[in-house]
Amino acid sequence: AQITVTELQSPYSFVNDPIEKGYFISSVNGEAETADNNGFITKLDPHGKLLNLKFIQGGKGNVTLHAPKGMAVVEHVLYVADLDTLRGFDTTTGKPVLALTIRSPTTTQPMLPQASLSDVTFDGKGHLYCSDQKANTIYRVDLATQTFSVLVTDRALAGPSGLVVHPKSGQIIAVSWDKGKISEVSPEGVVTELFSNGFFSSRFQNLRGVDFDRWGNMYVSDFTTGKVWRMSWDKRFQVIAEFLPSPGDLSIDRANNLILVPYEFAHAAEMNGLETPSDGKLKQEKRTLADYGFIPPPPKPAAEGPAKK
Repeated sequence: AQITVTELQSPYSFVNDPIEKGYFISSVNGEAETADNNGFITKLDPHGKLLNLKFIQGGKGNVTLHAPKGMAVVEHVLYVADLDTLRGFDTTTGKPVLALTIRSPTTTQPMLPQASLSDVTFDGKGHLYCSDQKANTIYRVDLATQTFSVLVTDRALAGPSGLVVHPKSGQIIAVSWDKGKISEVSPEGVVTELFSNGFFSSRFQNLRGVDFDRWGNMYVSDFTTGKVWRMSWDKRFQVIAEFLPSPGDLSIDRANNLILVPYEFAHAAEMNGLETPSDGKLKQEKRTLADYGFIPPPPKPAAEGPAKK
């Protein structure tokens, strides 16, 4: 099953609602760092059909929403990273229920007093984690007290963009925008490098999204190279889709085994069925969105023939 959603405006993140079974897509709509109060969030029904293009809209009613980026659904609240503020909205009504302003650690980086949040993820234990790409910082938010603290500030994070909590270990996985590396962060804030580009090989460029399927495979999106990678539990890498137009903050609907990918520059998003684990034999052809008619297929290499004089 493959469903494409259009009419979005610089979509950043695409998540599912495990309770109500619908889906949400955030649209920055304009400059990614500008407080212009014109961002919006689209709501889809459980079958991926459009319910409301602007279910939550900055400037309408009493909603403030500037440039919504990463999102996480916890029970009946949709949490959204919006510049320096973590916002919460009721998943049924769209009404705001939380606005928590985050301040970056000014002591270490005096030039960055304002946070700029990229992603948000839930640990299943009452905490949200938010990434601040520019400040190399991950914040922990306590939902019970609605307060935040700095979990870690570390240059080794190299511009942390997408975040996810490992469903089995509880460790935080952070993917790097600046250097294309993947790090693991403990709940105590200890950073361990999982994968990085070698001196002679650069597998990843600018990583934006990360999530796990129900079997423990990890998926990452490389915004610049247009690829989605799968890393199996035994650390084998495979490109599962390529030639994608700016794949953003992807996520996995684990219950339905779907991958949800926004395409920022194409102003669109899509959901696709994932393969279930097989016998380990790779398919001959890598799947691309051209198979579904969303983008034109890549040019075929010219057939070998006699060289022209």
